[in-house]
Amino acid sequence: MDRLPQELVLDILSRLPTPSLVQSKSVSRGWRILIRDQALVNKHFNRVVENDPTFILQIRDQPAQNQLYFGDFSNHGDVMIITKKLTMPPLPTFHLLSSCNGLLCLRGTHGSFGLICIYNPFTRDYIELPKQIAKHPSHHVGVLGFGLDSTTKKYKVVEVLYKGITRRAPLIAASSSSIESVVHILSVGSPSWRNLGSFPFHFMWQNSQVLVNGKLHWISYPDKNIATNRIMSFDLANEQFQKVPGPDCISSDRQFHEIVVLRGCLSAVSFNDDDRELEIWVMKEYDVRESWVKEFSIGAYVPRILQPNDVRESLNSSMYYSPKKCMRVLCLLRSGGILLEYKSKAVVVYDPHCMTFQDLQLAFEGIPRCFRVVLHAACLSWIDAFVNT
Repeated sequence: MDRLPQELVLDILSRLPTPSLVQSKSVSRGWRILIRDQALVNKHFNRVVENDPTFILQIRDQPAQNQLYFGDFSNHGDVMIITKKLTMPPLPTFHLLSSCNGLLCLRGTHGSFGLICIYNPFTRDYIELPKQIAKHPSHHVGVLGFGLDSTTKKYKVVEVLYKGITRRAPLIAASSSSIESVVHILSVGSPSWRNLGSFPFHFMWQNSQVLVNGKLHWISYPDKNIATNRIMSFDLANEQFQKVPGPDCISSDRQFHEIVVLRGCLSAVSFNDDDRELEIWVMKEYDVRESWVKEFSIGAYVPRILQPNDVRESLNSSMYYSPKKCMRVLCLLRSGGILLEYKSKAVVVYDPHCMTFQDLQLAFEGIPRCFRVVLHAACLSWIDAFVNT
């Protein structure tokens, strides 16, 4: 390797899978330095994101709810997802929140509730974030956002908590403009959180969070002044909230419940008038209302694993499994297919050209009844590289 040009070495190594690269750091001190080289980290990441997306699955079944699996695609016959069991961080119980540049944001549950951990499941390094000391006792339920500030190269965690909404009565005031919130932010590696003050919107649950153009995005519930839900962004650089113009299809009697990233563009999921057909609208030019285009329409479908056994139940299955009730859009594949999740129990590829559905086979150690899927780029993001800078 010493006789090869450095650029060629980095190009060769960037084509290797992440587990192989991580293992190679044990060869020698020179290899350890090379594998941690930021030029290799960046080159490897760029190659990873060029391929079909990979993802993390958290099992929600007892007693394996703290288990994570890694999934990717294989071209052996029928499309199949091969899953790899991952080493776990030292958290007793946790909830998988989001992923950014190969790093997972995990939140402790039950006895460790309030603990937030940033973890790379392949390099196995992690950091526990400092807890908020002065948290109002009535602020219990809210959303977390995690992303990279491209200006400072610092990862940040944003927490929005709502006053008067508890875990026992979480959505009583969901559409009320009287909801009070408090917003905190932490730069990963900093010793304490900062209070950004109050914010007058109530965001939907964590699934609605996406990161586009260096901004975190959420859907907010309607209130007494505006009868439609809205897309709100939080700029990780200037730490300001801003309303993002939504598609013209959104009205008081037709809402959208989910936002995703498709081909790097902010996208919104809506439904037709009878809630039977899912529509995906894509914002081709960020923050330009006129650039919203309806790109996909997806009808009702029942994955095999969810199909009822009883004939009488099957008569109502298409209504029961209507898109609004069970479907979540995950991403676009290089083939043009759309990856969908159904009721946290099935993963399906929809072909928009042939208008067909294909159930994906999941290979687990046992078949879980319920799981959560988060898109994840398996790469060499070394946490101490940005914590100690």
